[in-house]
Amino acid sequence: MPPHRTPARGRRARRTALGALSLAAVCSLLITPATAAPAGPGSGPGAPDAHCAGRARLHVPGAAHQQTACLAELTTAGTVASGHTDPADYAGLTPKDLPTPTGVPGIQIDGYFPDTSATNTNHGWHHDAQFVIRLPDHWNGGLVVAGTPGNREQYANDRAIADWVLARGYAYAATDKGNTGTAFHRDGRRPGDALAEWNTRLTQLTRAARTVVTQRYHRPPARTLATGLSNGGYLVRWQLENHPELYDGGVDWEGTLWRADGPNPLTSLPAALRHYPAYAAGGPAAGEAATALHRAGFPAGSEFLWPYHHQVYWDLTQRLYREELDPGYDGATEAGTPYCVSGTPGCDADYDYAARPAAVHRAVGRIALTGRIGKPLITLQGTLDVLLPISEDSDVYHRMVHEAGRGSLLRYYRIEDGTHTDALADAFPDRLRPMVPCHRSAFAALERWLAGNGVPPADQTVPRPSGAAPATVLTSCPLS
Repeated sequence: MPPHRTPARGRRARRTALGALSLAAVCSLLITPATAAPAGPGSGPGAPDAHCAGRARLHVPGAAHQQTACLAELTTAGTVASGHTDPADYAGLTPKDLPTPTGVPGIQIDGYFPDTSATNTNHGWHHDAQFVIRLPDHWNGGLVVAGTPGNREQYANDRAIADWVLARGYAYAATDKGNTGTAFHRDGRRPGDALAEWNTRLTQLTRAARTVVTQRYHRPPARTLATGLSNGGYLVRWQLENHPELYDGGVDWEGTLWRADGPNPLTSLPAALRHYPAYAAGGPAAGEAATALHRAGFPAGSEFLWPYHHQVYWDLTQRLYREELDPGYDGATEAGTPYCVSGTPGCDADYDYAARPAAVHRAVGRIALTGRIGKPLITLQGTLDVLLPISEDSDVYHRMVHEAGRGSLLRYYRIEDGTHTDALADAFPDRLRPMVPCHRSAFAALERWLAGNGVPPADQTVPRPSGAAPATVLTSCPLS
């Protein structure tokens, strides 16, 4: 939801994301990146797992268009050069030195489902509801599905998620969610339609991908897992609440919280826009402004992140998502007035969600979460997330799941000094830690949980490792 951008210019600077989250030593369970899971039955030449076997017969149910390629490398170690990914889609989402796995040959299917919007320009198709499905030759029997963070396109998870799960032997599928970019709110006929489509598109892709996996390997996936970050994490929550029959479990990485009665991004971001200018100006009003920002959920100690988020995320995110859910707030103006001063008519800095008409709350209600998950879920979020403040997001969702009587299905890990966008850990290595190794630890914990090899550690805060070498920080996140 928030604009997932780096300070770079060009195409990546136009991407938005809701991106685009310590476990104390109790039982000393150390999770480090695991080796690839064993291949499924029938591996080897001439068997179902032979290189690109059966490529011609693969058909994505419901797709309006698809193209299939046999690739020597399905990870970004090969797909960047072969043109089967788009680095602009995932720019800024991972640490620059994150290792890239290799040695994953297989089949890639790109395509799109029928849709009426055309914000996604990948492949020159100018068609939304695009997807990618990757089928490794050496399959572990599982399928991972994901929606993208922010308003990015279908390759946005390739570095953060796809490379790693493909190297573990999973088939992988991702969707652009049905609309992309800063004009996503133009999709649909009524407020909330564009966001509601995100959920529909991930459900659609999951069903189709399960069928394609069965075509390729001659048996359905033994396990289907949903995962994603930011808006992609929201989709994991929603899918496990509304379609638990399709999944065995999921990992939610700092998912967006939508609730009709709040909190939601439209209740926290206006406060940031309203009070930050006074804080940045210094002087007598700065202390009071900082207090107001803390009260709105932006944690003490995160102040060093505020200038960047004010410049890149807060304003654009508020205006675009408010336009999608409450277009009447500023009349005929589309997507608000950038960086307007509080007191300007229709200014998003003065937006008061609680005071808006019931129709606005109903629009949010159409995409709202309930906490009634039906399959195991691991949620993680950084304590220094200042796009989706943790006290206004995952802390609340944790309570919602327990209040719904589903607490036994949830594990929640607060990642000390994690923030919303991992590239910022490169800019502030002494203050931030990357989230990606913690996502991988959580994913491995979910695998063991579903296999009956132990329940993950209790909900807790995972401390930032002190004095760890940079390589260790990128590959280890102990859960204990």
